[in-house]
Amino acid sequence: MFNYDWFYGAPYKQQRDHASERCIAKRFPEVERDQWDNSEEVCQFRDDLVLRTLLYLRDGYSYEVKEFIDLTNKSHLVFECEPVEEHYKVGAFVVTLPFEEIVRVEVFAVHANEKPGDWPQITGFRHNTDSAESSSRMPAQPSES
Repeated sequence: MFNYDWFYGAPYKQQRDHASERCIAKRFPEVERDQWDNSEEVCQFRDDLVLRTLLYLRDGYSYEVKEFIDLTNKSHLVFECEPVEEHYKVGAFVVTLPFEEIVRVEVFAVHANEKPGDWPQITGFRHNTDSAESSSRMPAQPSES
């Protein structure tokens, strides 16, 4: 079960560190881990890594975290969401989630020059149902409880 301490304590940092380390090890299998800090090439690669955090929810939605927001109330996770569509990037989407709705957290590490063209689909933004050909997306509608 995820909670405030998981995101703001050691577990989230450890997941990010592991994703980075595994990406480095995959790219530089010939360099021993204890020699990474002595390799200029490895250090530059590590500095250029991009880390994405995806949250998957019990209701099937998923969100990409742009930045966590640490509020006084610790009962919910609050973050700025990374919008998928360009026309939504003009503002800021702040999302509040009960921790018990989060079922999986993924951290994806990749070098900035090797980013895939097809990123994972983020379902926190829903396709416009007015047109099957439309690629516009709307923010997820809050569920009624």
